[in-house]
Formats: sequence, C-alpha cells, structure tokens
Amino acid sequence: MKIKEIRIGLVHIPLKKPFITALRRVEVAEDIIVQILSDSGESGFGNAPPTYKITGDGHGSVAGAIQDILTPALIGRDIDDLEDIWHVLDTSMQGNTSAKAAVDIAVYDLFGKQYGIPLYRLFGGRTSSLTSDLTISLNKPEEMMQDAIEAVHRGYTALKIKVGEDILLDKKRVRAVREAVGPNITLRLDANQAWKPKEAVRIIREWEDAGMDIELVEQPVRADDFDGLKFVTDHVMTDIMADEAAYTVRDVWRLLSMRACDMINIKLMKAGGLHNALDMAAMAKAAGVSCMAGCMLESKVGITAAASLMAGKRCMQLADLDAADLLAADPVRGGVSYNHSKLILPEAPGLGITGVEGVCCLEK
Repeated sequence: MKIKEIRIGLVHIPLKKPFITALRRVEVAEDIIVQILSDSGESGFGNAPPTYKITGDGHGSVAGAIQDILTPALIGRDIDDLEDIWHVLDTSMQGNTSAKAAVDIAVYDLFGKQYGIPLYRLFGGRTSSLTSDLTISLNKPEEMMQDAIEAVHRGYTALKIKVGEDILLDKKRVRAVREAVGPNITLRLDANQAWKPKEAVRIIREWEDAGMDIELVEQPVRADDFDGLKFVTDHVMTDIMADEAAYTVRDVWRLLSMRACDMINIKLMKAGGLHNALDMAAMAKAAGVSCMAGCMLESKVGITAAASLMAGKRCMQLADLDAADLLAADPVRGGVSYNHSKLILPEAPGLGITGVEGVCCLEK
C-alpha cells in the first residue's frame, strides 16, 4: 500500500461551553483534518488543532508544512516503511509538531487498516475501554462549582480544575469545588505555567494542610523552567505533572533524568505524533514514572489516536481525553465511542474512522 495523495481541510465545531484557561479562551474548535489516500483506495485520517499558545502552530503553518514539505517527501512511499516515514517527519523541518502529528496519525490509521488490526491492539491491547476526567474551565468560583456538580451528575469521577489566573481566587475555586463534590471525587489541578516556583510551593502546601486532597498539579511553572519544576516537585507532597515542559522526546529524557516531575502528560500534538509518544512512554516506563494521555481541543480523530496509545500501554495510567465531550457536535464517523467519562475503543482496523463531515477547503 503506497501513499498516493494527501488532502487537508478544516472543520469548525462549536463547544458546549467556552473553554477557558490561564492561557486562552476558545468557543469554537477549529480542527485541521488530514486524509491520506493510498493506491489501494483506502484512506487514513489524522488531525491537527491549531494551538498558538502552546504549540505555536496555526492554520497556515500546518497547511504549509504538510503541502510544501511533508507531501512531496511522502508521496509514493510504502505504508510498511514506517521507520523511513518517521525519519522524514522528524528530520524534514524543525518544529511544526502539529503538522507532523496529523500525518503520523493518518499513517498509523492506514497501517492498521492494511493489516486489519485496531491501533490499540497494535500498541499492546491492554484494555478496550478507558475512563477520562473532565476539564472545568477557569471561571468564577460559583460557576466552576456548578460545572463540577453537573459533571459529577453526568458520571465523571475525576475533574481537572483550571487555575492560575489569581492565587486568591484559585484558593476559593478549589475549595468551592471540593466542598460541592465531596471527598470521593478526584481533583486534579492545571495551572498552565501560571506560578513562580516558590509561589507554587506555598499554595500547594496550603491545599495540603487544608485537606483539599488534590491528586496532582499540572505544569505549575513556566515550560522552560525545568529547575523551577524540580524545586516544586521536591518541596511538596502532591504529585507534580509536566505538560508544556514535556514537549519533545529530549524534554522527557531531561525531565526524567532530573527527577523534575512525578508524572508526564503526553500529547500527540506536542510530541509530533504517535511514534514519538511511544518513545516518551517507553522512557517513562523505564524510569518508573506514570503518564497521562492528554489532548488539545480537537475532534474525535486525535482523541481516538491518543486513546489507542493509552489503551495499549500500561504506563499510561490517567486519561484527560475529554475534548470530544466538550464539543457540541461530532462530525467524525467511527472512532472511539463516548459515554461521557467512558471511552470505548473501536474494534475496526486502524482508528476505525470512515470519514469526517463538514470539512471545508483550507488554503495556506
């Protein structure tokens, strides 16, 4: 099976509620859809949500990278030549990890379809179902409390609370949510790089002393402050997770060698696709560090790919794959099945995706 053509388009999907963090506010998810057509007539699907504040990638840069660099280098290559394809993705250009991830996912989808195997089984087949947390956007404490209550009523047992805008408000937000949902709901906090190291230690210790029972705090300091992240990790009892700091395979190696964090959040759009994410997971496993399968605001294409990785690998212990449940519509035919917090992996080959509706042309 050889790569015959690579098509790209854009799909607009409104969110049920605005998604608000310390870095950005989003009301409509704009997802670039990649379709790789093979000479056998089979198609593989990938996606790339432009995320300027995190990956630095936008519509134009993703489209240009795929059309001008990746497509000419990949047309005519056999899907079986995975190692050569990964080499092209890794060495053809610097950065552009979202474009690389979209193509990588589509190639894996085709590979699974060629051999009639679901990706989660190809990656290890540990489980066919997952449980995800749900993100509670950054808002006033009373609004976050209400959102948390609604999430619990829908069956979520773990919530990721966005913090980082204002420390005093953060304290009120966390306390309001904890008091509203009770002691049996798992709370994870995501500061999105908002604090300085000593500031982070102080506020996390206050939550520990107050009995807030926080499972983990994600990326409390700047992404490039590895020493600061280690300082926080070494001075609190709560587990610290690296997210924006864990961007490349080398980043993960450095974090693990420094013991700068307790956990790693692996996101395909940061990693440049599944092949690098697999390397990250292998390193974390060797270091005895658990990982989370995370996502951006993307369609079910990327969610299915990330869920397949987690379902295959034992070191992937936590799921933050709620993006598709945050969307008001689902244009993707096939893929992972959602019942709020529960994700069921498809048994169809590859990603189990047969098409994406509402895709419009995307110009560079």
